[in-house]
Amino acid sequence: MNVCLYGSGSRKIDKIYTDNAYELGCQLAKNGHTLVFGGGDTGMMGACSKGVYDNNGKSIGIAPEWIGNFEPLCEKCSEFIHVDTMDERKNKFLEKSDAFIITPGGIGTMDEFFEIITLKKLKQHNKEIIIFNIDGFFNKMLEMIDEMSEKGFLYKQEELYKIANDINAVMKHLNID
Repeated sequence: MNVCLYGSGSRKIDKIYTDNAYELGCQLAKNGHTLVFGGGDTGMMGACSKGVYDNNGKSIGIAPEWIGNFEPLCEKCSEFIHVDTMDERKNKFLEKSDAFIITPGGIGTMDEFFEIITLKKLKQHNKEIIIFNIDGFFNKMLEMIDEMSEKGFLYKQEELYKIANDINAVMKHLNID
């Protein structure tokens, strides 16, 4: 299975997040799954890809070449796909992935998450979406989504994604026990 990871490329994030991302990469590789990600060598992306690499797993990085001006790109990917735009990148994520894991991140991660969940709601795919809620990172966002639902702006969100608070729950949602 190709599993797409959305997450921060920041070097400033707390070790609790990158340690979990590294272990997630280890588990994906140990279970024979390929990581699909934004190609970054730092933050959540870098930690997860290092876990995959350290366990002889496969990874596919996808990014525009110019993104290297903002963050270092991973040089240890099994495959790297260069695209021209961020939209093309997100389309390749959808094309190349069988499931999506949302890890802590910033605006780019939120953009990717909300696009992939919107596409699922609009029946453009039926792939698993898992929010990896490390240390309660997404609690406020999930509360906001619940409030939007309570006020009639959304409905049946629970059918669109699953929430995992630890790696075992992520693997269970991916049907990897």
